[in-house]
Amino acid sequence: MDNTDDGLRAGDRITAAFLKLLEDKPLEEISVSEIAAAAGVSRVSFYRSFERKEDIPRARMDALIGRWRAGLPDGSDGETLSSLLEHLRANSEFYMLLSRRGLSYLLRDVLVGLFGPKRDSSASGAYTAAFIAFGLYGLIEEWFARGMAESPEEIAELFSAGR
Repeated sequence: MDNTDDGLRAGDRITAAFLKLLEDKPLEEISVSEIAAAAGVSRVSFYRSFERKEDIPRARMDALIGRWRAGLPDGSDGETLSSLLEHLRANSEFYMLLSRRGLSYLLRDVLVGLFGPKRDSSASGAYTAAFIAFGLYGLIEEWFARGMAESPEEIAELFSAGR
């Protein structure tokens, strides 16, 4: 196995190889050995970077969402929604791939973590936060299903107008 450094860390090569494989087949049909071979790393290198193959898209999403959050503008919820939708559109290849492969629950988990109920929330606050987080997830899933035809601004406008 060629473990030479081609400018990318092993984790980055594994992620790129995994996403390429995921374009052609479902997660269940992709083996760790196949990912390692496509990335040009050993299985040991794979397991140094990830515990299991399902961790690859999670790590990628965490990195993308982390960058989005770092640049998040202070402002209204409408601006936050527009910013999130802009982020999703800018990274649509990745998010749409997850959606096509039935892995959009990973985005749901992130949205619930960001916008959902917190341990110390009151009952009212917890239900409101759950409604917002899962409603946002549903809105995004529908936007994906419609091919992201509307702009992030149009979606934010629809959402904030309550239509």
